[in-house]
Amino acid sequence: MSLEDDDQSQSQSSQDSETYMVGFIIANIVGLQYYSGRISGREMVGLVREPLNQYDPNAIKVVNTRTHQVGHIEKKVASVLAPLIDSNFIHVEGIVPKQPNKGVRYKIPCHVHVFAKIDNFEVVKFAFLDNGLCLFVENSVMFSGSEANVVKERKKTDLDEVFKLVDQNLSQSVVGEIEPPKDLILADLFTHQKQGLYWLYRRENSDELPPFWVENDNGFVNVLTRYESDKRPDPLRGGIFADDMGLGKTLTLLSLIALDKCKVSDDGKCEVMEAENEESVMKSRKRSRKGSKKEKTEECTGRVGSKMTLVVCPPSVFSTWITQLTEHTKRGKLKAYMYYGDRTQDVFELQKYDIVLTTYSTLGSGLGSSTDPIKKIDWWRVILDEAHIIKNHRAKQSNAVNKLNARNRWVVTGTPIQNGSMDLFSLMAFLRFDPFSTKSYWDSLVQRPIAQGNANGLSRLQTLMATLSLRRTKEKAEIGLPPKTIHTCHVELSVDERKLYDEMETEAKNFVAKYIAKGSVTNNYSTVLSIILRLRQICTHTELVPSDVRSSLLSYNFEDASNKPELLKKLVLLLQDSEDIDCPICLSPPSKIIITSCAHIFCESCIIRAIKSSISACPLCRRGLTESDLYSPPPEYAPEVDKSGCKPSSKASALLKLIEASRTENPSVKSVVFSQFRKLLLLLEQPLKEAGFKTLRLDGAMNAKKRADVIKEFGESGAEGPTVLLASLKASGTGINLTTASTVYLMEPWWNPAVEEQAMDRVHRIGQNKAVKVVKMIAKDSIDERVLLLQEKKQKLAKEAFHNKGKDEKREIDLADLRTLMSL
Repeated sequence: MSLEDDDQSQSQSSQDSETYMVGFIIANIVGLQYYSGRISGREMVGLVREPLNQYDPNAIKVVNTRTHQVGHIEKKVASVLAPLIDSNFIHVEGIVPKQPNKGVRYKIPCHVHVFAKIDNFEVVKFAFLDNGLCLFVENSVMFSGSEANVVKERKKTDLDEVFKLVDQNLSQSVVGEIEPPKDLILADLFTHQKQGLYWLYRRENSDELPPFWVENDNGFVNVLTRYESDKRPDPLRGGIFADDMGLGKTLTLLSLIALDKCKVSDDGKCEVMEAENEESVMKSRKRSRKGSKKEKTEECTGRVGSKMTLVVCPPSVFSTWITQLTEHTKRGKLKAYMYYGDRTQDVFELQKYDIVLTTYSTLGSGLGSSTDPIKKIDWWRVILDEAHIIKNHRAKQSNAVNKLNARNRWVVTGTPIQNGSMDLFSLMAFLRFDPFSTKSYWDSLVQRPIAQGNANGLSRLQTLMATLSLRRTKEKAEIGLPPKTIHTCHVELSVDERKLYDEMETEAKNFVAKYIAKGSVTNNYSTVLSIILRLRQICTHTELVPSDVRSSLLSYNFEDASNKPELLKKLVLLLQDSEDIDCPICLSPPSKIIITSCAHIFCESCIIRAIKSSISACPLCRRGLTESDLYSPPPEYAPEVDKSGCKPSSKASALLKLIEASRTENPSVKSVVFSQFRKLLLLLEQPLKEAGFKTLRLDGAMNAKKRADVIKEFGESGAEGPTVLLASLKASGTGINLTTASTVYLMEPWWNPAVEEQAMDRVHRIGQNKAVKVVKMIAKDSIDERVLLLQEKKQKLAKEAFHNKGKDEKREIDLADLRTLMSL
């Protein structure tokens, strides 16, 4: 969660919708003689930062529509642009205004359009002025006659129709079915899965021109960038498989992998290859290994014929793939290897397997390694499961998956948009759909026009998603899934809870009102964050609130915490209390948490990159920072819980009554209780045990094997088996199957309704044969009810983006939302 416009401008996901053109500069593209990329006419070009360039850390390379490098922006200009780009103060787009002269060999003039948040206009202008660069702004003579007029701001437009063509295209793109080979796949697929398999297979074997390319008398031309080529552009093999959560995407993908061993006829029938055909494939694999002695031991390239599939997923999803393989495929027909933990470094060992499973973090950790065998294989297919994890295109794991070599590339996620349409750029980068895989092209062709209401941007995004994605919801799939009903249980707080809540809310209102009046909400970001969190905790269980902060909110003033290590430590404990805090720069859960002296929370890599720019300031409050102002948190905090003398909270008591009533109605019913607070799960264990329930716990402190064991044990039937699973969102929000349960309890509301949907869909998915009941536990007359109002607002804005996100939706909470939360 982040607050106010200043911090929103620093988040990569929201930056583009809030920036405007400052002006443009004229810079030369140099070094043309060293690169093969060419510009054929008046053409848009991609500007890509190269911070690791060995000759110039400020390097900005220039690429054409096919992502072939043309040259670099001249050094003088790059030295000014690069620090501003790296600190997220600006982003840039380029266009070559006219066709280069035939005799040009060394340089081409380029218009570089500069965009920034309005508040940063003056800083940006001074940066150019101080470095002797001429910035042409809108009121200058040069501006009106330049390409800048094409991209200046336009009126706003609603985005409710962004993904309209996806549904319209569904009937056209899915016109057949494929039955998976019975010799390999044991399960009977639903109709929607067989249709999905047809679509996946067709995408991998398509020879169609990519969107926005047309053939003419001179060859081929991209109608968006005006790039011309006499060579036919490669077809897009792969796409976005975005079926709703719980519709059996994993089994459909396993069926696709099984087709690698088959011949598929035009009418959709598949025949498993005979032994001699398989033998020929093995011979092909051996041929691919031929070469020098060094190549045999160190390299394995040109292996497209081997049809190996790499699956990248979170550790929690391993169990899903292994279970599906075990239960739905013929033993020994599809061989899988887990490239995780203690793993082989032998390329030829991996070649023995049809499927290699690995994690995003494993790939990210090996990003700089040249010996990683994963990189030495030309995969037939790479599947990114739960692919929304790479929404931050700057993260290590995003860079790692983008570098993988593959013929077919698949993005698989039920929530392809988490924060807004900018999330789709990281998916395009992985899919290598040129030119949209280059950020400056994405900004100029899609993101900026959408943000400014240009119908062309909307139309382009619609065309992209209609061509590249398949999305079916549970309602439209007609799979006979039992109904899901959602109920709200309003809980009256006890006298003591109400007294504590009212006292803290009164003080909280005073604090927040003061910050709003002074315009200093961002400067006091951590204080506001802690206030809201503590109010939410009281609604759930007063034991979640540390005893030394109950009496007053004064200790929450984290401002100027440089010389107050006890306050920094308290902030760390606050972080560890909650699961829904994100780094304001990358909008992802912080990795290697860093706390600044101004008491703001970031990923280590994000904040170090920010302060190493020429403008060394906190991205939230603009306070000057150096590396000495950054603090690492103490070791992982594990809450000590005295379960014996702890009185159940009002919510816990209400939960107990509901679960007991459910048991009376059906003794075999199983329930899942979700909470973002691990300490609450510990507090609930004792009263449930005393009431005669056998419970299991699934939380973020467990490794992947322990989580899999818990899920397996919970799935066991019998009178003596566990009936209640206490689950944290962090450990069980995605990728696991809990269909043995039929009742879900949400102990507190989450900001993002899509997160709640993910939790519910662990239970309401294919394999569920009972009606599912979801109960939201909401404290009356409290911040809980106001969070529900925010959820409704988000859901109304969410219709256009696969029914998950809205036109300008971000994960952050703005000032209007803050007033709603605090009832101001």
